[in-house]
Amino acid sequence: MPAKSTRKKKTRTVRKAVKSVKNDTKVATASPVKAADDTKTTVKTATEVKTAEKKTETKIEAKSAEKKSEAKVEAKPAEKKAETKVEVKPAEKKAETKVEAKPAAKKAETKVEAKPAAKKAETKVEAKPAAKKAETKVEAKPAEKKTETKVEAKPAAKKSEAKVEAKPAAKKAEAKVEVKQAAKKAETKVEEKPAAKKSEAKVEAKPAAKKAEAKVEVKPAEKKAEAKVEAKPAAKKAEAKVEAKPAEKKAETKVETKPVEEKKEEPVRELPQPRRSVAFIGSECYPFVKTGGLGDVMYALPKELAKQNCDVKVILPRYACIPEKYQNKMVYRGSFDMNLCSDGRSFYVGIMEYVWDGVVYDFIDNQEFFTNGNPYTNLIDDIPKFCYFSKAALAALNYMDWEPDIIHCHDWQAALVPVYLDTMFKDTPIGRAKTVLTIHNLRFQGVYDKKMISYWTGLPDYVFNKDALTVKWLDANMLKGGLTYADAITTVSGTYAWEIQTPEYGEDLDAHLRYHSGKLRGIVNGIDYDIWNPATDPRLANNYDLGNVLTEKRKNKKALQEELGLEVDDGKFVIGLVSRLTNQKGLDLVNEILPQLIDGNTQIVILGTGDAQYEDSFRYYENAYKGQVCSNIMYDETRAHHIYAGADALLVPSRFEPCGLTQLIAMHYGDIPIVRETGGLKDTVEPYNEFTNWGNGFTFDRYESGLLLDAINRAKTLYFTNRWCWDEMVQRNMDKDVSWESSARQYRDLYVDLTR
Repeated sequence: MPAKSTRKKKTRTVRKAVKSVKNDTKVATASPVKAADDTKTTVKTATEVKTAEKKTETKIEAKSAEKKSEAKVEAKPAEKKAETKVEVKPAEKKAETKVEAKPAAKKAETKVEAKPAAKKAETKVEAKPAAKKAETKVEAKPAEKKTETKVEAKPAAKKSEAKVEAKPAAKKAEAKVEVKQAAKKAETKVEEKPAAKKSEAKVEAKPAAKKAEAKVEVKPAEKKAEAKVEAKPAAKKAEAKVEAKPAEKKAETKVETKPVEEKKEEPVRELPQPRRSVAFIGSECYPFVKTGGLGDVMYALPKELAKQNCDVKVILPRYACIPEKYQNKMVYRGSFDMNLCSDGRSFYVGIMEYVWDGVVYDFIDNQEFFTNGNPYTNLIDDIPKFCYFSKAALAALNYMDWEPDIIHCHDWQAALVPVYLDTMFKDTPIGRAKTVLTIHNLRFQGVYDKKMISYWTGLPDYVFNKDALTVKWLDANMLKGGLTYADAITTVSGTYAWEIQTPEYGEDLDAHLRYHSGKLRGIVNGIDYDIWNPATDPRLANNYDLGNVLTEKRKNKKALQEELGLEVDDGKFVIGLVSRLTNQKGLDLVNEILPQLIDGNTQIVILGTGDAQYEDSFRYYENAYKGQVCSNIMYDETRAHHIYAGADALLVPSRFEPCGLTQLIAMHYGDIPIVRETGGLKDTVEPYNEFTNWGNGFTFDRYESGLLLDAINRAKTLYFTNRWCWDEMVQRNMDKDVSWESSARQYRDLYVDLTR
């Protein structure tokens, strides 16, 4: 009887402790912010319960301990999972916080252990709040980080099993890691929480999924406890309580801040394979020397190819007109004498090197040929100059021991390179290279007396036949010879590749090009966004992009009007024309209709040099229509940028146009191009359709002044009557990709096809 009364007294003591903890739990749940303050009270309560626990332990039967030991062994998989998580936990402070929560968990164990001894339903009921207490008290310590609650449900059940076997050892679990499985479980529980938190940090915005994982891991341990104490309802309550916690938001907030610490690796751009080495040979290249579109291509295309896994070298003449700032940075690479003429006459070849933007520029130095201030003078002087340059470029590659896969030549000035390579350099180290010849303008072919070209080239007589260099029996055509011996021929647009095979545009080579049409293709040029970009252009009064073009472009228009002395009026329709003043550019059509364009609402700005007749006529119009027409008979790069940024429309009425860069630049700067449907103009400008409100410019087909005037009037009508559609077209043009990336990719594919 005394033993029974003593047991009842102990049971009452335990119940009182449970009720006390229950009250604390409710307060902690209702007020998560105050949970940290209640922690001390909870720990005290837990300490008081320890005393009762120790007394109860002494009376527990050995049989219960054995059974619980078996349950504990079965619960090992859950323990292993917890240990696995522990390996990735970084938070030491958090671990310490959980260690303080350990006594609370012990309390739960006391209740669980007391059940087998009494084997009463009351004890089972007590197991439920005990499980809750284990969670609540562990939660109470790090109240600010309540995410751990999800994992704490399982350690509560696990401890009830673990502590039966070795209670004193469990108390010293942190100090002695090797104290059997009970101590391991104690450590596991302590470390398990931050591990779960770490896991949540990885998952970031998926706390719900995390909760599910925690519960799955809890179940094996809970079922083992259920076999002895039937504590499953307690576990369920614990789960319900965990789900009801408002601490999820706090947990999510903390989880979101953690990934900031982790370094996010930027995706590495994979370079296209295989790698190819390419030698560009041409007569001009921006920024060293430039007279037209060829200079832009020789600069921008190699630079873009270098980004697409090509090893690029550009070979140019070292003209005296190259700016001094570039001359001073050139490095001497070597020199040698080269036999050139048919009589054995030799010339000096010097090599000066300059590296810029990942591209190597090698300049062929010879004062006898390249001392003139301009790259092109007259045909009599230019023929010997470029015969020498073509052969010297190949000899320089051999001298530098640089063997390219591809040699890419441009226009007639470098057209003899494929001929030399297939004859005099066939058995040299560079003889295996494939050649590509690009036609930038078929009108210029390098035609001269056959005897003179034969002397200056020193080429064998068999190349001077009607299928190679010879034309009209007595002349030699350098471009024709290059087309014959090149492995591939390209032009600067698909339409132009088709046009030059017709008598109208073939310049007497249409039959020859039709014969070689199998190796002919067109690839449209692009523009260099590093130079032509309104968002970063340092020459503009106001930079702009797609987002603010409609407001900022008006400011540039006003600045242009003020600069050129035009009437400052935002309502005027400003037409720009930036071009060489020649017949090819359709300026005879402009001359015919220009007086009809001056209607009080239109202003015209012209920039360029060329034929005297056009220079004089545009000067006349400027004088006749002051404030409405401005003729800048010069070429000023800065003013060209101002015109592109300030004009509403750009005029390109060319008779023929291999590609044309002005319309591409105009579209990127938010201008509407007015063009004739020929060559690259047709490939890059889609006619505006008023019914579908689609297109990016205004076009006309036949080469007639009346059709040009009609196209301009259609543009003016849309500008003044439907400004919303006009502005949409402006934004559509700016959004269009006219960079070199796509074009360079097509050239690279061609190089790979040739060298397979």
